[in-house]
Amino acid sequence: MRLRYFSHSAVQLTTADGKIILIDPFLDGNPTSPVKAKDVRADFIILTHGHGDHIGDSFAIADKYDPLFICVNELADYVSSKGYRAHNMHIGGAHNFDFGRVKFTIAHHGSMTPDNTYAGEPSGVIVSADGVNLYHTGDTGLFYDMKLIGEMTRIDYMLLPIGDNFTMGIDDAVKAVELVNPGIAIPIHYNTFPIIAVNPEEFRQKVTHKNTKVKILQFGEEIELK
Repeated sequence: MRLRYFSHSAVQLTTADGKIILIDPFLDGNPTSPVKAKDVRADFIILTHGHGDHIGDSFAIADKYDPLFICVNELADYVSSKGYRAHNMHIGGAHNFDFGRVKFTIAHHGSMTPDNTYAGEPSGVIVSADGVNLYHTGDTGLFYDMKLIGEMTRIDYMLLPIGDNFTMGIDDAVKAVELVNPGIAIPIHYNTFPIIAVNPEEFRQKVTHKNTKVKILQFGEEIELK
């Protein structure tokens, strides 16, 4: 599986058999994204919550490619009400899709769509495909149950916010890495706007957990997940 980081929380996963999964594709309104909605396609779109900088350009992409949305129940209902295909799930639940397995986790945040529709609980998501477990925390504050997530599932890659103000800042993200014990930690949700401007190198330097390496991705960079 390959991972491409567009910036903010927007991620593209490409499986070995060519399936494309987008997570929180905020592109056109994102001043740091090197690509626009017209530049990507999707077979599946996973949304962690309903905020505009996470739903992003999902519907514009869906108009062209008819992907299956995967999200918590209320947000999936909202997506369906707009005429798109959605698979309803909820936190703690998992389901096998033709590309792999998806499980939603808790996240401490909010979830309201841009048109002020309640979108259920915010979430993180674990995507398991091609022998790799990737944990995208979504927008969240630090919570101690992250330790359970890492104990119950081997997390190879952990994508977690470091931008502070709306989510964890660097110090809390460092603690989150300690709790989850991932193989590789990738910082996200920073430097999109001035209020979440931080230096990811500070995060790298502060992560001293012996089992975890930090990988800072350039906006638009793609890597192979092993």
